Amino acid sequence: MRCIRCPVAYHTGDSCVAAGSVILTHHIMICSSHGSAKRNGLLTSPVNVGWCFLCARGGKLLCCDSCPASFHPECLEMEMPEGAWSCSDCRAGKKPHYKQIVWVKLGNYRWWPAEICNPRLVPSNIQSLRHDIGDFPVFFFGSHDYYWINQGRVFPYVENDKNFVTGQININKTFKKALEEAARRFQELKAQRESREALEQERNSRKPPPYKFIKSNKPVGKVQVHVADLSEIQRCNCRPTDEHPCSLQSQCLNRMLQYECHPQVCPAGDICENQCFSKRLYAETEVVKTDGCGWGLKTNQALRKGDFVTEYVGEVIDSEECQQRIKRAHENHVTNFYMLTLTKDRVIDAGPKGNSARFMNHSCSPNCETQKWTVNGDVRIGLFTLCDIEADTELTFNYNLHCVGNRRTSCHCGSDNCSGFLGVQPTSAVVMEKEEKLRPEGKHTHEYFCFCCGEGGELVMCDRKDCPKAYHLLCLNLTKPPYGRWECPWHDCTVCGAPASSLCDFCPRSFCRDHEAGALTSSSLEGRPCCSSHDPVSPLGSNSSSAQPYRHFEELNERKRKRRKV
Repeated sequence: MRCIRCPVAYHTGDSCVAAGSVILTHHIMICSSHGSAKRNGLLTSPVNVGWCFLCARGGKLLCCDSCPASFHPECLEMEMPEGAWSCSDCRAGKKPHYKQIVWVKLGNYRWWPAEICNPRLVPSNIQSLRHDIGDFPVFFFGSHDYYWINQGRVFPYVENDKNFVTGQININKTFKKALEEAARRFQELKAQRESREALEQERNSRKPPPYKFIKSNKPVGKVQVHVADLSEIQRCNCRPTDEHPCSLQSQCLNRMLQYECHPQVCPAGDICENQCFSKRLYAETEVVKTDGCGWGLKTNQALRKGDFVTEYVGEVIDSEECQQRIKRAHENHVTNFYMLTLTKDRVIDAGPKGNSARFMNHSCSPNCETQKWTVNGDVRIGLFTLCDIEADTELTFNYNLHCVGNRRTSCHCGSDNCSGFLGVQPTSAVVMEKEEKLRPEGKHTHEYFCFCCGEGGELVMCDRKDCPKAYHLLCLNLTKPPYGRWECPWHDCTVCGAPASSLCDFCPRSFCRDHEAGALTSSSLEGRPCCSSHDPVSPLGSNSSSAQPYRHFEELNERKRKRRKV
């Protein structure tokens, strides 16, 4: 529902629309911000409370010009401003809403508990009372009267407000009754709200998060989808008289080279069984909620080894767009990625748009794998089974994740050979029919524990060649992962930030040639060097450097920047 005078918009319904808005149609309104600034020819101003909203004490107060809120400037850690000032809630556009319990100031009466009512639900004689845009009716507890009021004379009732007021003297029976009714109504509305939230949460848990379903890859920007000429498409050696031409059991040359046959080129024509991508001959699958791994994909039919399950479909983007999306995801603390490398300069991102393949979870011992096939001249990615799979079995594949942005994510696949992290090779080779060596020789691996505190969890890893160190963000005094290539503070002098030549083996402290004299001593553990923060006899014991976050990280970066500038 949109305001016709300003850019303000609300969801329809009493829970979102600001009280005092004038509803014109189901989708058009005049919001409560457009009320008249004058009453009876006089400028109106809010009635501010005489105590601080934060500490509840009186004194010299800073008053909001839009609502009754008042604060001590020192409670807000600011100086007394000059001119008009609004509180943070008013600056953020927060407004009273219907079915909200509030404190109301009317005339010379004390602040009184009331409920904001929808104008359609109050008696007709109350509806006909003179009021302006921005005014809304309230129902006073205790007296059961109605009156039109504006935002400048109400502030929210919060839980236990009854106990705060009942300690005061001179409380008459009507006011005492009002306090009891307001407390009961507040709990009733709270229970209704929690019930709605629980129902909404349960409803959302029954369906996966939203995305746009597409049947085929959609190029984005300058990315091109290649289409081959019929003369360029490979012709296989199968014959139309074969029992199952171009099938998994045949000797189809195209299938062996992972080329899909074209019906106008293949000798078998339309009876060719190597056209799964083009004909979308997908297995019967279903998106399901898994235990501990969010949403997943299971098969509703039995599958044999080598069967085509589905194509991995999404937006086809270039490397530059891929990096931009990853950067935005890190800035917004998004942890789920749906990207698969298609070719050297093209990536499939099934996050915003894709098909059910995007829900397939990772496993260190998967039952499916990705294969790159050439279909009508362009490369596409399909998921194929690695073994026979029974119906109602979850389908998984190994993400082989390259930890973009140096993030290391915990793995919860539950396999016996689970490495503990995505992107880390399994602890043992998975045997299907023949033993395969999964860890190539000389591959750069990282430690599983933070070099500062020694604990596991989500870690960022050093990109320096042959450096195995990993760290918690908190131990680096960072709020988000470093972007791009990153080298850990172990390689920079703790004192000046210059390249380090002597390193402590037990914490990230290190020293350059100018500061290494006397900084390190040999420990009892095979003579490994340790700094003054460790006991050489027992360097692995508790120490201030390894037990506390590495607070020099920002200083080191600043020193490095200054040094480079010089």
